[in-house]
Amino acid sequence: MQALIFDVDGTLADTETAHLQAFNAAFAEAGLDWFWDEALYSGLLKVAGGKERLLHYWRTVECEEAAGPRAREAVDALHALKTRHYIERMRERGVPLRPGIARLIDEANEAGLRVAIATTTTPANLDALLRAHFGATWRHRFAAIGDAATTPTKKPAPDVYRHVLDQLGLQPAACLAFEDSRNGLLAARAARVPVVVTPSTFTAHEDFDGALAVLPHLGDPHAPIVPMVHGEWHRWVDLATLRRWHEEATRRPDSAARGALNADQANASASWR
Repeated sequence: MQALIFDVDGTLADTETAHLQAFNAAFAEAGLDWFWDEALYSGLLKVAGGKERLLHYWRTVECEEAAGPRAREAVDALHALKTRHYIERMRERGVPLRPGIARLIDEANEAGLRVAIATTTTPANLDALLRAHFGATWRHRFAAIGDAATTPTKKPAPDVYRHVLDQLGLQPAACLAFEDSRNGLLAARAARVPVVVTPSTFTAHEDFDGALAVLPHLGDPHAPIVPMVHGEWHRWVDLATLRRWHEEATRRPDSAARGALNADQANASASWR
């Protein structure tokens, strides 16, 4: 295991509520009577990419208008409004990183393990989130970054992972990916990168068959993974645990692909901190 590759929205931070609020704010500013509630948005997240999501929804409510000659231009303008609202929310309120993310990135940096990002969100959204947590020089923490600007084809296509692997100069089996959604899982697996899944609020209902492990989050001393085993409070995923999982996945890839470890199984089979 020579590199960790992280998805962003839902994986680094549970950002989807902020995205949903930004979409609705953009609809209001544009004078549209659209409103997405959480249930609707949860279904729309199966369509990867904000612009793609907007066009898909538009086609379901106003098919003829959405097929017009200037539809793409309208979607671009609406998405730009949404991005502005999202960035403003990040600056004003921010969104905390999920448990274990900052700790694991720090551990990897200190151990000389490369860390990368494979997302299909826009560079502006990415910057708004990570600048708040790691400062203006946040890019220095990452050896490779794939986003909507570098790889316009969205997940579940593997393109963004292949782009990141090319930047890293590594084979897929030398890396470990972290995702929160089925689309992300499929993208990483199509690129032959083993995947740990930490579902978010909006993706917990999805099917993660084929993941190396499925956990509520990566855990921290102050936010241990539950359920606990043997009454031990401090349970979190560290690099040693990830190396064991990765070694098993690359040694027996067919076995790893048949089913995921859940929190109980992972606690029983791995030495947690």
